[in-house]
Amino acid sequence: MHVIAAEGARLPIKVWARPEDLVGFDSALAQACNLANHPLAFKHVALMPDFHVGYGMPIGGVFATEGGIVPNAVGVDIGCGMQALGLGIYAPDARELLEEWRWRVHEWRRRVHERVPVGEGRYHQQGQEIGFFDEALEADAQGCPIVAQNLERARLQLGTLGGGNHFIELQVAENGELWVMIHSGSRGIGHKVCTYYEREARKLNEKWHSAIPDRDLAFLPDDHDVGRAYLREMEWCLRFADANRRHMMLAVRAVLAELGLSGPTGTTVHTHHNYVAREHHFGRDPWVHRKGAVKADGLVCIPGSMGTASYVARGLGERESFGSCSHGAGRVLGRKEANRTISHEQAEAAMAHVVFGVRQGDYDEMPQCYKDIDQVMENQRDLAEAAFRLRPLAVVKG
Repeated sequence: MHVIAAEGARLPIKVWARPEDLVGFDSALAQACNLANHPLAFKHVALMPDFHVGYGMPIGGVFATEGGIVPNAVGVDIGCGMQALGLGIYAPDARELLEEWRWRVHEWRRRVHERVPVGEGRYHQQGQEIGFFDEALEADAQGCPIVAQNLERARLQLGTLGGGNHFIELQVAENGELWVMIHSGSRGIGHKVCTYYEREARKLNEKWHSAIPDRDLAFLPDDHDVGRAYLREMEWCLRFADANRRHMMLAVRAVLAELGLSGPTGTTVHTHHNYVAREHHFGRDPWVHRKGAVKADGLVCIPGSMGTASYVARGLGERESFGSCSHGAGRVLGRKEANRTISHEQAEAAMAHVVFGVRQGDYDEMPQCYKDIDQVMENQRDLAEAAFRLRPLAVVKG
């Protein structure tokens, strides 16, 4: 970790990256400077080693405030996160696993695609029995006006993967154990909540002539009705996102059982990486926003990219990072640039060792688009230590 004393910044910016890792990330660093100048900012801004430019705030950033909440410092996919499960099935040699069980791996991917709707806006057919939308979620939605307006759509999207960088992977650890890792969020409902309350924050800040460094960083006072309402709806989205991942994991495990790959359940890991929570740091109780960052407490998921390793790690609770670590590898290529510059041959070569169908012109999630996950782990060795290094066997994505 080193400290950036950005010109004009009111508070320090602490970055878990080497100096050479900062090259090409000027826009993200400018966003971090805006955070450091925010009137509610507390102590310092922390950038995890996977940081890159986001909307208003860098993804991979940790931002603590006193007195209010910034909706765009959580983002539109509230509750986006990971679930990983060790399957308790071991292969003596990971290379043999892919060769001897290749038909199972291919069939697993095909059947998961059949069971789990993928892609932007995809949802279950009307009338399909979901069976996972519990009474507490239903009841609590009535105290959340934006959630309540979108509840029927949320019911239909439960158990769906979405698009972008969301995925379901079958993986193998270095000790030969099979794992499943799922990355998804609150689907469209988190977007609805963020968009509504971000607009409300702008209205209030304009009304009060609040001196915010960027209008994308408009805030909601935590003692105001609208601020309290945002927190209720955000918490609902966190629970929905967790239920969404659990529902998909049930479908994935059912497929594994059909293919003779079920065993005693091993380690289970749940990780949110887009949320805000009141926590105790440096003798105070600020609101800690993690946008593409993880609370490094216990076991956490730190995915690489499809085609490269992912990690299950033990969080070390480092004080200077507000007890956080990275949520993944972090992008180095934007989506449009990736699709423009990566050839089909390069994409196929990068994914040749994984069961995955590279689509013509769809290269924005290739391994070339992301930082080196092993270097990311090295850069944050004081934030998290590897427990399991997982290699992808097959990938399902939108």
